[in-house]
Amino acid sequence: MKHALLSLPGIAAAVGGIVLAAPAAFAQDLAPGLQKKDAASGGKEDVASAGFEAAQKPAEDKDATELKLSAGGLFTGGNSESIAATSAAKFRMRRGMNQLAVALAANYGEAAPPETDERETNVENFQGRVRYDRFIAGNFAVFASVSALRDRFQGLALRMNFDPGVAYYFIDEEKHRFWSELGYDLQYDYRRDDALEAAEAAGTPLDRSTTRQGGRALLAYENGLAESVSFDTSLEYLQAFKDTENWRLGWDVGLTASIDAGFSIATTFSLRYDNNPLPGIETTDMTTAVSLVYQLL
Repeated sequence: MKHALLSLPGIAAAVGGIVLAAPAAFAQDLAPGLQKKDAASGGKEDVASAGFEAAQKPAEDKDATELKLSAGGLFTGGNSESIAATSAAKFRMRRGMNQLAVALAANYGEAAPPETDERETNVENFQGRVRYDRFIAGNFAVFASVSALRDRFQGLALRMNFDPGVAYYFIDEEKHRFWSELGYDLQYDYRRDDALEAAEAAGTPLDRSTTRQGGRALLAYENGLAESVSFDTSLEYLQAFKDTENWRLGWDVGLTASIDAGFSIATTFSLRYDNNPLPGIETTDMTTAVSLVYQLL
């Protein structure tokens, strides 16, 4: 599937309308989840590939081996001083009723405050995820995912997530899919010193580490029927079981156009809303990105 998008969690700064939205990192008391939408550049969360064996097709029709690399950057000078860079790798292998997906991403950015030439880091995160899918009878699939995130501006030294779930496919064709997912999330956070100090100063002290449990629902659509253009979108809801004020909403939209054999231009928009972020962290984060994608396999 040459025109698939890559998901790159992170934040960046908008210049010239080409790349990256303003940073507004938030606490994410709930897990970022397994949302499939992959930001083309600028980094924002979340990566998992899912397919499904339609009942009327033999499993081998969907066997695949894919390896994709993505990179983007932004450099400005003069009245505005900033740099931003993002990179990612995605591997997917499907054999019969089984599928394995692995994704890695790194994002970094600097910007100079007004009236100064000294740039300050405003984006810094590293992420990885492994997901296994097992396709079963009818239009159902089961999956499990493990992910890790280190994000300076979310106050996270480490966030680990374990996410099992089930999926149902309303449409499942090679280049046209519409499906839903329901799942459970177990999240472990280990916070940075600066995040703990900021919370203490705000009068809302936090523990060094915390474990949370929650539920997740996803609705997603992909259309790659056109030879050189593909479109996908997804909406994800995350809800804590114990502290019900902790819930999150994510929406992703992506459009990819083929340039030449192996190369594509990807444009994506991501919105993340956290109803109960850490002190001093904004509730809403938006990322718009343009990136070059190369498919090796």
